[in-house]
Amino acid sequence: MWPDLTERRREPEWMDDPSLPAADHDAALRGLARLNRVARSSRILWPRLERLARRANSAGRALQVLDVATGSGDLPLAMAARARRRRLDIGWTLCDISAHALAHARARAAATGVAVTTVTLDAVADPLPATDVATCSLFVHHLDPPQVVALLGAMRRAARCAVGIADLDRSRLGFSLAWLASRSLTRSPIVHADALLSVRAAFTADELAGFADSAGLHGAEIDSAWPARWRLWWDAP
Repeated sequence: MWPDLTERRREPEWMDDPSLPAADHDAALRGLARLNRVARSSRILWPRLERLARRANSAGRALQVLDVATGSGDLPLAMAARARRRRLDIGWTLCDISAHALAHARARAAATGVAVTTVTLDAVADPLPATDVATCSLFVHHLDPPQVVALLGAMRRAARCAVGIADLDRSRLGFSLAWLASRSLTRSPIVHADALLSVRAAFTADELAGFADSAGLHGAEIDSAWPARWRLWWDAP
């Protein structure tokens, strides 16, 4: 039976429970990283980042990127590996409210030889560190509309050059892909449940356009990305 996806419905996700046992949290983080790897999620924002990195490097400096609500850091670390293969100089700062998730990110970075700075903060309530580009992937669906506007505004104020965001699209295709991928690629019951809750809580591109305008991201480009995602990109004037 298909759920009604006409209206957004947000329910607490298991991963957001601070009492979640560490072993279960770790298994879920590994499962999510596997889903992101198969979906090639790290490629959604990469083309714009690569362009800005080449421009900054040609001017003799590294591009500074802040990844907001990074989780275990699998997406920025995948982009960092791609940047290294292409000999691009990018400095990475990863922030998240979960110290446990950031510990995973640091361990992943150390294992792959990527230098990162990590900052523990609440992306909705705390000011964000200044950067060239602020990115955020697969986090916006955790928020209510006023929080989305606040987050976008904070990212706009923090970023000197650009803001890039990617997230799930609330659609039947997105729901079916979430069901299939979560059960095919991980045994984590947390991921099985949260994958579907995430799609139910996701925003559509049209909804995001309204939030972006309210947050001052005038002229932001919003388009679709595979698989069943949307991408927002805003260049600072």
